[in-house]
Amino acid sequence: MNGMLCIDVSRCLSCKTCELECAVSHSEAGTLLAIVAAGEPAQRRIVVEPAGRLSVPLQCRHCEDAPCVAVCPTQAMHKNGREFPVLVDAERCIGCHACIAVCPFGVISTSRMGKAVVKCDLCVRRLAQGQQPACAAGCPTHAIRYLTPEEVAGEARRRSAESFLVAVERGRAP
Repeated sequence: MNGMLCIDVSRCLSCKTCELECAVSHSEAGTLLAIVAAGEPAQRRIVVEPAGRLSVPLQCRHCEDAPCVAVCPTQAMHKNGREFPVLVDAERCIGCHACIAVCPFGVISTSRMGKAVVKCDLCVRRLAQGQQPACAAGCPTHAIRYLTPEEVAGEARRRSAESFLVAVERGRAP
């Protein structure tokens, strides 16, 4: 995993395009029209949650020491090393929902297709094909972006420089 999803809540319009793109990307049908035609119960792995005047797209944070992985009795919830996303093996999942109980972000849910749980897998199939995760690719305002650690650091430096310049302009620079 050489990147991470970065969220700018000030850009989120709560249009839920990310939810739709996620559901379509993970569906058997593969397109919205085919999902509707087949009556397939598509399921999102990201949710846009209202928070006051803002909306926050929430998905698995792929924790380094993921509590969902630690609590899973069958190792259905697993991580193949520090740099990889937390994944679910639906065949091994027994539906105990212990992972749902311990997730600090509340982003694991029960599958509509059976007993297994579902969560963001960072679109590993799309990443393997050189594509961005569906939620980031589909976000019309770029509130969700898939960035490398270097790009994240660059963004932080840019914001810091902008804040410093504002302080200088207001005569409050250190």
